[in-house]
Amino acid sequence: MSKLHLVFGGRVSDPQGLDFVDLGALDVVGLFPDYKSAEKAWRAAAQRTVDDAEMKYVVVHLHKLLQPDGE
Repeated sequence: MSKLHLVFGGRVSDPQGLDFVDLGALDVVGLFPDYKSAEKAWRAAAQRTVDDAEMKYVVVHLHKLLQPDGE
């Protein structure tokens, strides 16, 4: 199974948390086959909004959600 990763971001109510304000306005950067390419995309997206403290981008390890017990 591929080590799928999802990169997305949006406006959060608290910069230290993950409570996205408007789920309909999330910026889905994309799906990536490995962490290295996902991290590169995350860095690029985060850098574009570096001056906006309420914008946050994250990398989600989809492969861990699909196989939570690690099998």
